[in-house]
Amino acid sequence: MKGYFRSIIRQKIADGQSAPVPDFTRRDITLPRIPHKALAIVGMRRSGKTTFLWQILADYLKEGVDRNSVLYFNFEDDRLAGMELDDLDVLVEEFYRIYPEGRSGIRSVFFLDEVQVVSGWERFVRRLLDTETLDIFLSGSSARLLSREVATSMRGRAMEVRVFPFSFREYLRHQDKEPAALPERWNKADRTMVERNLREYLLQGGFPETVGAARPERKELLRSYVDVALLRDVIERYAVSHPVALRWMVRQLLGNAAGSFSVNKFYGDLKSQGFSVGKDTLHEYLGYLEDAFLLKTVSISTDSERRRMVNPRKVYPIDPGLIALYDRSGKSNTGHALETAVFLELERRGADIRYVRTSEGYDVDFFVSDVAGSKELVQVCADLDDPVVRDREIRALHKAAAEYPGAKLCVITLESVPRITFPKDIVVVTASHWFLSRNDDTFSPMR
Repeated sequence: MKGYFRSIIRQKIADGQSAPVPDFTRRDITLPRIPHKALAIVGMRRSGKTTFLWQILADYLKEGVDRNSVLYFNFEDDRLAGMELDDLDVLVEEFYRIYPEGRSGIRSVFFLDEVQVVSGWERFVRRLLDTETLDIFLSGSSARLLSREVATSMRGRAMEVRVFPFSFREYLRHQDKEPAALPERWNKADRTMVERNLREYLLQGGFPETVGAARPERKELLRSYVDVALLRDVIERYAVSHPVALRWMVRQLLGNAAGSFSVNKFYGDLKSQGFSVGKDTLHEYLGYLEDAFLLKTVSISTDSERRRMVNPRKVYPIDPGLIALYDRSGKSNTGHALETAVFLELERRGADIRYVRTSEGYDVDFFVSDVAGSKELVQVCADLDDPVVRDREIRALHKAAAEYPGAKLCVITLESVPRITFPKDIVVVTASHWFLSRNDDTFSPMR
């Protein structure tokens, strides 16, 4: 088959090297700089993985790398259907035929998009790392390019880089609304603009294609993302035997964002509806949904593995915009959306996240720690004006602080902080300030 694909590959290489770099919104994603490692760009569908590859490519060109030494190759092309492992050698041959300097010790850069459509691609990439002077970036559908598979099939030769939907800062940047000044220098107009946009972000979410779309079109797009992820990345991939139960699980999880989820309870609910699905199968389904980057779960903070296993997990969708698709309460989702957005921002910052339930039954949204040893207890509350709510949040933090000595205490709130005196050991910060501040002490280790 090599002869059949050669002319197509040659043309795609030439097209890729002559194509202008498309416009893109810059993402705040840090790449690890470790020699002899491929970087796998992973994340949910439509979150911007391919565009991020172009950002990396543009950065190489800005640093002075010769465009001829850069290969961008998308394998999702109907003309390449049936391509096999041996055919990948043609790609290397044709690239170095065009750019022979790459075989003289000059480092080249390969961007292999959707490479997972070729069975055995892992062996090909490992061989390139061993035999050529290359930087390699991989990206593809989460149906085939999962974090755990990158780790195992690449045998330690690849590291993952996660791409989320837009953060709040990226959401503003995408619309040319990112404030130039730090929060402490905002005037009243700046603050009003940012806070209004934060509320829109919590409602719309950060999938690039949906930003600015009208509500009906946005909901249709988001629903299609979920449907495709379920079908392609879960049902087809794992040959799910109970797709109806899986869809019930998705509705339960996304419709109860920032809430607790117990497989045992859900199993009982399904059984009462006449579904015969085992608990182990439901645990597998939950893992599949996380693998597809549709949602994330958070375990209780404990040193006891048994307690961690028997306690419910808290569940967060991968984007706050997904919440309104499944919530049937008719109530405002602002608080849940804010907690989801804070959780996702902590994930972007590389924090280790758990939730807390004290021995007296008080709950704290997040116990956050990092590799440097910094620890914080965090409550997220949309509005602190209600004294009952305010006292509840403060009491929970103080009860948790007794069990987590040394942890900083923080409340993140959507509304402006009320003019009352808070305990001196608790930092209260508005969400707009927290999301956009670069020099704030709050969570500085996670930045």
